[in-house]
Amino acid sequence: MKKIPPFQLEPKALNDEAKSLPGFKWADDEVGSRHKLGGEPDFIQGEDIPVCEDCGEQMSFYGQLDSINDDYCIADCGMIYTFLCFDCNTVKSIIQSN
Repeated sequence: MKKIPPFQLEPKALNDEAKSLPGFKWADDEVGSRHKLGGEPDFIQGEDIPVCEDCGEQMSFYGQLDSINDDYCIADCGMIYTFLCFDCNTVKSIIQSN
């Protein structure tokens, strides 16, 4: 399993609609800012690293995407985690929530 060095992702609104979105009403302050590539996943519910269905090896963590706001909330302020097998080019994503 390859380990990707960590990169912080900072969302940038690309149009007026995105710029005008309200924030969260009830979520903790860090919710909405936990996007990143590489490093280690910041699992909410506990470790859940998938195994590649093609070769049987543990997949590499590629990145995580956070909820955006109350209107675009992933499973109760959760996140999407994406994993990749670099040998087979197989991808798997999972969701965890608070």
